[in-house]
Amino acid sequence: MKAVNFVDASIAAYALAHTSPPDEALLDLAEETARLTGDAAGMQICPEQGTLLTMLVQISGARRAVEVGTFTGYSSICIARGLPEDGRLIACDVSEDWTSVARRYWERTGVAHKIELRLGPAAETLRAMPREECVDFAFIDADKPGYRVYYEEILARLVPGGLICVDNTLQSGRITDPDAGGNVPVMREFNDLVASDGRVTSVLLPVADGLTLIRKR
Repeated sequence: MKAVNFVDASIAAYALAHTSPPDEALLDLAEETARLTGDAAGMQICPEQGTLLTMLVQISGARRAVEVGTFTGYSSICIARGLPEDGRLIACDVSEDWTSVARRYWERTGVAHKIELRLGPAAETLRAMPREECVDFAFIDADKPGYRVYYEEILARLVPGGLICVDNTLQSGRITDPDAGGNVPVMREFNDLVASDGRVTSVLLPVADGLTLIRKR
């Protein structure tokens, strides 16, 4: 799971203890991901994010969802669980290896019929989708330099009132450090773009590594 160092550890533990926990399948997926992927396991969302994603999909009444960055499938399961039985999630990723784990857990959790995996660069996958307002909900959790492209392509296809959730927007608390390198500068630019975008309303939540909720006007 992602390490979070900008929230007091005792507060983070308290918040997690008072959030509906993941079930056995998700716990097993988290354990297998940690065992198989090593340091890359940090790409998996935290349990509280999974619970929140399911709730947001349910509250929004979404039927058609898109995910950019599937990894081993934790977030896609949480999104799919919030969709109705005839709902559809398009999951975009580039790794056959990691998504092979996801496919097994989609079957185990009974959501495989709701998910269509599209392997390849997400920008190309999104651009190939019909350019019409047909997406109700989206989750972006992939390569940070690509966020702006993913955001623009999804926003063009998002229904008015639709919701985009974007992960890692606080960069482990380094987002305000002017000397921070890595993905911090590009994420800061993305955050500024969203905050000034008149097409949407947004809120950046200090959940896990930072989760921004963006609603199309």
